[in-house]
Amino acid sequence: MPKPVTTLNRRQLLACGLATAGAGMGISSAAMRPVGVESRLQATAGKRFRVLMLTYRGTTDVDIGFQNHLKEAGLNVEFTVRDVQQDASRIAAILDELPTIAPDLIYTWGTPVTLAVTGTVEQPNPHPGLRNIPVVFALVADPQKAGIVNALNAPERNVTGAIHVVPLERQLQHMRSYREFDKLGVIYNAAEANSLAVIEGLQQYGQANGKQILVSPLQQSADGKPTAQGLESLIEQLHSDGAQWLYLPPDTFLGTLYERLTPLAMARKLPLFASTELAMRSGNALTGVVSRYYSVGQLAAAKAADILQGKKTVQQTPVESLKRFSLMVNMQMAQQLELYPPLPLLNYAEVVATQSGASTS
Repeated sequence: MPKPVTTLNRRQLLACGLATAGAGMGISSAAMRPVGVESRLQATAGKRFRVLMLTYRGTTDVDIGFQNHLKEAGLNVEFTVRDVQQDASRIAAILDELPTIAPDLIYTWGTPVTLAVTGTVEQPNPHPGLRNIPVVFALVADPQKAGIVNALNAPERNVTGAIHVVPLERQLQHMRSYREFDKLGVIYNAAEANSLAVIEGLQQYGQANGKQILVSPLQQSADGKPTAQGLESLIEQLHSDGAQWLYLPPDTFLGTLYERLTPLAMARKLPLFASTELAMRSGNALTGVVSRYYSVGQLAAAKAADILQGKKTVQQTPVESLKRFSLMVNMQMAQQLELYPPLPLLNYAEVVATQSGASTS
């Protein structure tokens, strides 16, 4: 578990640390490389790499951070971007293009896209076009519970990446320090592995700490896809049941509903807690402990660079989260809710503004 947040300069953002292991210890990078790495580095020097980027909802800060880091690392990369427009079923047709695209590496955004490409450890994607192409994901909340990998420190197949969600206990610790609760409400998409993993974690926390977790799954259409139908009723029910917070899980579909969800919650004076930067900024949550999306993209890119240059194999590249996180507070929401943060929090929190044009009343 990451170390507790320490008091830094006022409103200082706790940026991602991407320091190389062994730095400052008098150990040269060459001495740390496994046998054979030097020859692989020479073989890739000056090479033009092809990276296929599979995004979910257009270009985000995650993707920009990924691309910029590879460029800043001096790699000559040709990016081919395919956006599935919030429909992971489009992945199958894109994989049929692999012989033409001929990527050296595939980047995937989010759990649904990653699973559509890799499958699970138990049921891997058998598509012949994947061959031995390494896959690096970003924005996956819990790759173990989603079945993408079994071991974070040593992925057993050709996939690794960056986790973007702060450990749940750390999030709830901050939530309770801001406003204690007995009942926590959560709306989630039961068709998304990320959300199911979070619900399981919340329920375990509730049982261990004497807290009631009020869960409300979104309705599903006849084909099993989530729908926004009945969203107001879900929020009203949570409010009636006494929820003191509404937790926004790392849910790609729920992220498309913030413009509807936030005003409904605010009308009932139900504060929102963000588990992701998107929920904090676009969802106008009151507060949250989050990973910066740009930094998550950088972390994924650092792993991709090592793999492309031959410094490490995928199996030598652990799945990791950022080492430091950002505690954010939306003071406009605090004023509207009359729920001001304890003064000590403001010594190290980043104060954010309501998204321009967002309706909160």
